[in-house]
Amino acid sequence: MDIWEVDKLVLFIAFVVPGFISLKTYALLQPTQVRDTSQQLVDAVAYSSINYALLIGPIYAVEQLELRASHPVWYVLFYVVVLLLAPIGWAWGFLWLRKTRLLQRSVVHPTGKPWDFVFEQRLCYWVVATLNDGRRIGGYYGPESFASNNPEPEQIYLQESWVLNDAGGFERARVNTAGIIILGKEIATLELFHVEHPEECENVEQTK
Repeated sequence: MDIWEVDKLVLFIAFVVPGFISLKTYALLQPTQVRDTSQQLVDAVAYSSINYALLIGPIYAVEQLELRASHPVWYVLFYVVVLLLAPIGWAWGFLWLRKTRLLQRSVVHPTGKPWDFVFEQRLCYWVVATLNDGRRIGGYYGPESFASNNPEPEQIYLQESWVLNDAGGFERARVNTAGIIILGKEIATLELFHVEHPEECENVEQTK
């Protein structure tokens, strides 16, 4: 069997590509654990079928109107939407729906770890990290800071390293500080404090 035969290629595009696009879009918006290829293929076919089920009305109307013969350009654009754009929209909409409080009453939140939940909000914090050996590290998590995201191991880059006083408060930034990277496996607890001007923190980045 030659997969490159026209009819088989059309079937592949129709029943794998939309679902694959939905899977990749969802993974970009909400990173998850990597699944094996065979399972992804099954999921892609399933999501492609759901895509057609949701669009069965418009597809039926377009075919009944014989748009292919009368307006071929619009016909092609319609199926570009069906095959490429709609799967992106479904993935984004499904993720948004899963994060609503109403749906969370019956299903789990899509974000698997508190680490990801906190840092995906892209806010700024004063941070005190207590390490496994008891040492405490203070720093500023601001617009130039960086936090890892699932499925990558937890790591955090604080753009400024601060000296903590005896009471545990932030005394001053370390001389010539260029920040500090802390590995998640070394952290016992991570304590966060609000900053005075959170509007300055809109560009805090996060790995994808």
